[in-house]
Amino acid sequence: MTPRSPLQVARSSDLSLSVMPDPTRSSAARSANQRDRPAAEPSFYYFAYGSCMCPVDLQRTFEESTRDYVIGMAHLDRYRLAFNRRSDRRNCGVLDIVADRSTHVEGVLYRLPWRLSDRLDEREEIPTRGYQRESVTVTCGSRIYSDVRTYSVVNKLPRELAPNDWYFNVVLRDAVTCGLSEQYCWRLFEHMHALQQQQIA
Repeated sequence: MTPRSPLQVARSSDLSLSVMPDPTRSSAARSANQRDRPAAEPSFYYFAYGSCMCPVDLQRTFEESTRDYVIGMAHLDRYRLAFNRRSDRRNCGVLDIVADRSTHVEGVLYRLPWRLSDRLDEREEIPTRGYQRESVTVTCGSRIYSDVRTYSVVNKLPRELAPNDWYFNVVLRDAVTCGLSEQYCWRLFEHMHALQQQQIA
């Protein structure tokens, strides 16, 4: 694979760079509005760090728009990303989170209707023990959210497995289009590229 910058990957995708709701306003303002809006039905908070970050991708799973469920970009402290699982469906290494006190994971915080819980579990391969639920605490804007659902790999590989080009592009595109920090996007880009180079060597 010829390395490309995070922005080049995002621009070459079929998604707009403005998939997140109301991109002209600050994330803090969006978060405040979402927090203050009364829930119309039972709901839960969900922290997405991989291919579920993008509302357009998540919409394909739920078969309904998910843009209004976005709270904003969030930080999960004391964890790092790793490609600790081989996906038979994607035929490559896929993302996981691992405890690491020295760093953090960036992603997107959603407030999802509870009726979508089982479908999210299915996407994360809970029935086949691909992933498991974890309850974490994340920071979004100036607010700390506890009891937030995310997912981690059940049976982790002994060493990371590189993503293929398709998954590489999906993860990086979602990170850029969802407004994760430039430094974080570059770090993600460099890590995935290094894994691919190790696999070739």
